[in-house]
Amino acid sequence: MKKTLTLGLGALAISALVAPVSAETFTLRIGSGHPNGPAIYVTDTAKYFVPEVVRRVAEETDHEIEFVEGYGGAIAGVSETLEAIQNGILDIGSYCICFEPAKLFLHNFPYYAPFGSQDSAQAMTAVRSVYNDVPWLTEQFTKEYGQELLGLHGWDNYHLGTTDPWEKVADLKGVKVGGAGPNLPWLEFAGAIPVQSTLPDGYLSLQTGVYNGWLMFPSAYLGFKFHEPAPNYTLVGFGAMPVNALAANSRTMASLPEDVQKIIREVGQAYEDQSGASLNAAQKRGLDGLAAAGANVQTLAPEVRAEWAESLTGFPQQQATEADGRGMPGSEVMKAYLVAVTAAGYEWPVSYSVE
Repeated sequence: MKKTLTLGLGALAISALVAPVSAETFTLRIGSGHPNGPAIYVTDTAKYFVPEVVRRVAEETDHEIEFVEGYGGAIAGVSETLEAIQNGILDIGSYCICFEPAKLFLHNFPYYAPFGSQDSAQAMTAVRSVYNDVPWLTEQFTKEYGQELLGLHGWDNYHLGTTDPWEKVADLKGVKVGGAGPNLPWLEFAGAIPVQSTLPDGYLSLQTGVYNGWLMFPSAYLGFKFHEPAPNYTLVGFGAMPVNALAANSRTMASLPEDVQKIIREVGQAYEDQSGASLNAAQKRGLDGLAAAGANVQTLAPEVRAEWAESLTGFPQQQATEADGRGMPGSEVMKAYLVAVTAAGYEWPVSYSVE
């Protein structure tokens, strides 16, 4: 007879009082602040990670896994997921590191060197290289936040959508533009007014004039229908950003049988491995869908893009110095990232350097 164990808030007690036995069914809570569908990393959580763990545990062990799924903020919002995993409200969660600018400041390092890899698979290769070279990045999740990083994911190539058309950077002066936070400094050279926001708030905010533009990748710009209030989508090419994490509560993991833990870790890595191709496909669907929906999709002139990129040459050093001052290996990480992006086959449009 199988026994069902519900983890989450009770994970610590379970691990202390109940030793795993054969043929158990473990119920885990998994969620994200973003919805399944428009946010590709959440879609891959729901449609790849969850069913693959369920399948492999059933086929390869004496146990079963059942997931209680809560996406779109049903259990924790976009800025609450890290803490929900840490506290055991979620056993496993996926979230954008961009909404943890203090706790995970350095993990946002791809944002600190914009105009990088345009291809998500190439960008993921570079970011994974940095995590491998600088173990501090992975270790911080466990040491400070009680969770285990299972895999990385990201956003496809960032561009700029606006309510009104524009051609020159000067056209953006005084225009309010929404963003996730770490990307808002990209707007400084343009003279735009940065506004901290989240994807769930974007449509209404664009519709009501809270801001008149969004730094956004094609998959979500289409998925959240931002093209309806802001039909002008300019291909700037700020780069693909692997800044999403899939993580598990450390107490939950310790309470599971070793063979189940092994499968969860392996599927987490596979989730990361497929993310680049998944994001590239989503970007193509997004761009095709925007064109089909009648959005005004245009490409920024190369000389304007180069001018914008040149204005941000000091940004990597600035953020590295800030991270160093917080006791983080900022310079080490930024140097490793700049090298890794080049090694992955991308040619930077500007010369970034970090001392």
